[in-house]
Amino acid sequence: MKLTHCLIMSSLLLTACAQPLQRTDSTQPLEPQEQMAEASPHGPLPEVEPVLPNIDLSKELVYEFLLTEIANQRGYKSLAEEGSAAMTKKTRDPRIARRAAQLAFESGDLNKSINAFRQWQEIEPASPLAGRMLSSILLRSGKLDEARLELSKLLKMAEANPGNTFMQIFQLLAAYAEQPAVVELIRGLAQPYPQIPEAHWVVAQLAQLGGNYELALDEVEQARRLRPDWNMAVSLEAQLLQKKAPQQGLEILRRYLSDFPDASEIRLQYARMLLEQRQYESSRNEFQHLSKDNPENPELIFAIALISLQLNDLQGAEMQLNEALKKGKKEQGTVQYYLGQLSEAKEKKEEALAHYRQVKDGEYQFAAQLRIVYILNKSGNQKEALEHLQNMQPNSNQQRVQLLLIEAQFLNEAKQVEKAYQVLQQGLTKLPNHPDLLYEAAILADKAGKHDVFEQLMRKLIQIRPDHAHAYNALGYGLLERNERIPEAVKLVEKALQLAPNDPAIMDSVGWGYYRMGKLDESINLLKRAFASNPDPEIASHLGEVLWMSGDKEQAKQIWQESLKANPGNAMLRAVIQKFIP
Repeated sequence: MKLTHCLIMSSLLLTACAQPLQRTDSTQPLEPQEQMAEASPHGPLPEVEPVLPNIDLSKELVYEFLLTEIANQRGYKSLAEEGSAAMTKKTRDPRIARRAAQLAFESGDLNKSINAFRQWQEIEPASPLAGRMLSSILLRSGKLDEARLELSKLLKMAEANPGNTFMQIFQLLAAYAEQPAVVELIRGLAQPYPQIPEAHWVVAQLAQLGGNYELALDEVEQARRLRPDWNMAVSLEAQLLQKKAPQQGLEILRRYLSDFPDASEIRLQYARMLLEQRQYESSRNEFQHLSKDNPENPELIFAIALISLQLNDLQGAEMQLNEALKKGKKEQGTVQYYLGQLSEAKEKKEEALAHYRQVKDGEYQFAAQLRIVYILNKSGNQKEALEHLQNMQPNSNQQRVQLLLIEAQFLNEAKQVEKAYQVLQQGLTKLPNHPDLLYEAAILADKAGKHDVFEQLMRKLIQIRPDHAHAYNALGYGLLERNERIPEAVKLVEKALQLAPNDPAIMDSVGWGYYRMGKLDESINLLKRAFASNPDPEIASHLGEVLWMSGDKEQAKQIWQESLKANPGNAMLRAVIQKFIP
């Protein structure tokens, strides 16, 4: 059993980063907050020591201050805010102004907050924090022009280090990047700073978030030209190229790693991009490189194991999964689940069952229990499989429906059609409009000879889901098989074909309908299209019959014989051959 690319990808994109990689190069940031701190060699812009007013600390002032704080602590927020604002006007003390701004901000009143922060800024114009907070509130209020002025002030205050301020501005603007005006705002702010790589990087990031990929790519390329060794610019450029020119993106990362082999975050991005492009061997090599530098990180070992499974390297995958288990991966159930998958691939059913039974919680618990059910049923233990299935506790309606459908499938396979139908009917009492339950219950009703119920359920499904092509097809084909209401049946299957024009099963139904109406040429054309798309024995039996009735008996025999070789046990095919060639 070879695992699918989608299964591997969905797991790997959620893993390999749960635990931080060890820092091997101080120039390689690992966390978003570190990116902000390390974006500039000078670090964040420091707060300037405020100039305090020459005013005596009188008993009255102390009393007013304490009264304000007590009011705030006891929940009289409005009183505290008003008192603090009044003290600010009286004292012009930047510390009190800052406290007043904080209380106004906590009130949630944006206009009061703007006024309070403006007053603080007026009293302490050199405070970057006052400017950042005021800019943030103006953005939240939708006052972009006013925010632009405040952000410009921040950049002027940081003339010695505008790059770091641009990175702080990015944090303020990122939440509003979907607004085109915000991208224009940052472009305007960045225009006077053409030699600052952070300015171009911030424009690129916000343009990407806003969906303007051409602008983003142009800006990040400028950032890289200005600062070729900047890993954040390299990472963003590769990310932008991932969809349209993935090989170019991979080459950028590869070249960077050749110059900076210890750039662990870039290597992780490179490994993932290789995986996205299904370059499994190369991806595994990169994950192995990361694992050597981070031997205690079980997530990396687990990622290597999943890629080994994709490469069908069962021995390597087993060794790596067991290693991840020893390292104490947090989601032990996940490792046990994949060990179960591995055992199934090696056709060791008992070993697989043992692993699946170890999955007692986590995201794979339900899937592991289903695998137990399937293995038991496949091994001939139908009774035990059904008991295990019926004892499972679903966590959602989706899981509940899945269990009902599997139970009905097992009963149907055991020739207990009536019991299978009753299981789904009971499910419909709790979920009367669930499309999957309606469809499968209708199919079983038809198989059990309850044709009126079949039609009733299918029509209800069509009413709920008018775009359900297979409901139209099943209803129409059921009528065709019973040779009833042929014109109505053909309209139903034609409607299905309009909704799903490339579905070979529906083409077969329409072709069979045309045969019932005597349109042999149209029937043959459509049945040949269906058979070319899917050489199914049922389509072969229909095509052969229509060819036989049109006079082309040799081609009919050839199609039947070839299909019978590929499907020797197909009852429908044998029946139609016996009908025409006794």
